[in-house]
Amino acid sequence: MRAAHRLPGVLRHVAMFRWAAGTTGDQVAELQRSLDELPAVIPELRDYRTGGDAGLAPGNWDFVVVADVDDAAAWHAYIDHPAHQRVLVELLRPLLGERAALQFEC
Repeated sequence: MRAAHRLPGVLRHVAMFRWAAGTTGDQVAELQRSLDELPAVIPELRDYRTGGDAGLAPGNWDFVVVADVDDAAAWHAYIDHPAHQRVLVELLRPLLGERAALQFEC
């Protein structure tokens, strides 16, 4: 078993998504490009990863966002940032079938 990768003093946000019927690859690619631009405009993001499922196991979620921030205040700054809100409202929510998320301290 591999040791868990832990960054000191990090709050990790994990959000997983299942797409609604009819969601296209082009829509997901546009969403991912927009999400991947967020670290350049949201300084609270220490690390930020996005990606689609590798297709290794049935029943997995379609897409994930993993964001590392310093603390709860930084998480709120990320969640409430206008650039993040624009991506959510304009690109993510129209594709969304289901969402699961959590935040945990590393």
